[in-house]
Amino acid sequence: MFNEIVRAEIWLQDTLDSQESMAALAERLGYSTSQVRRRFRQYFGMSPSAYREALRLEKAGRLLVHTPLGIREVARRSGYANHSAFSRAFLRRFRCSPREHRQVGRRALAEAASGLSLDVSPWIRQVPSCAAVVARQYEATDTLPSPDSWHRCLNGYQLPLPGAPERAAAIMLMYSPGPDAALPRRDIGVLVDGRAADSLAIPPSLRMLRLPEARCACLDLPDPAGLEPTLAGVLATLPEMSEHYSGDPVRLIKGTSGVELQLPLLETGCHC
Repeated sequence: MFNEIVRAEIWLQDTLDSQESMAALAERLGYSTSQVRRRFRQYFGMSPSAYREALRLEKAGRLLVHTPLGIREVARRSGYANHSAFSRAFLRRFRCSPREHRQVGRRALAEAASGLSLDVSPWIRQVPSCAAVVARQYEATDTLPSPDSWHRCLNGYQLPLPGAPERAAAIMLMYSPGPDAALPRRDIGVLVDGRAADSLAIPPSLRMLRLPEARCACLDLPDPAGLEPTLAGVLATLPEMSEHYSGDPVRLIKGTSGVELQLPLLETGCHC
């Protein structure tokens, strides 16, 4: 049942603003609601509803620190229709108000980046939409596997994939970047031709992921082991460029010439 529980966790991640109940998800998975709740708690240490709220608050924390969005807009984008409910939930989780979290988080980011100097500034470009076959992992960013091994994370799925070149670019998406993430999770896999994606036979342990076109801050990453300080440096540099990290998954693309860091950006002029 592990694959189904992972599917449930991904569904919670992808539906933060949904009011759909776990009963609907359990029916989709073919299990009873009590089975899903029991197994979910067994694997993740909390109920599905508590996990969803933790994801919402995790997203809110990123938006508060890295964007100029107003607190009401942060609440809305994190799946809260009621500002007061958001503030109460945030206080329970972080033991401080959203405003205080923003101040403390920005100071911590500035301190982390104070001793760093990027050799080059990130460049801004429009990254086209793409498709990838990925496996979900639950590990922190300080345990990144070697980029040369990313292809092997597909649990033995035969490579090359139909519709992908023999040396297809590998991809990693980090949903909660940073060593202190409470719910670390990432997807690792390979890029595939979007036109052939629908015809691929994907085993239950993997899934097809479609990434929309995104405006990103990009930087070559000579040594992925140095991701954390490089990421802190880029995040601290973006406001100086009048740019802000959107809070969406951080992308790492492993091609023939190395690894590129892609940091999705907040829509230009969005300071709601």
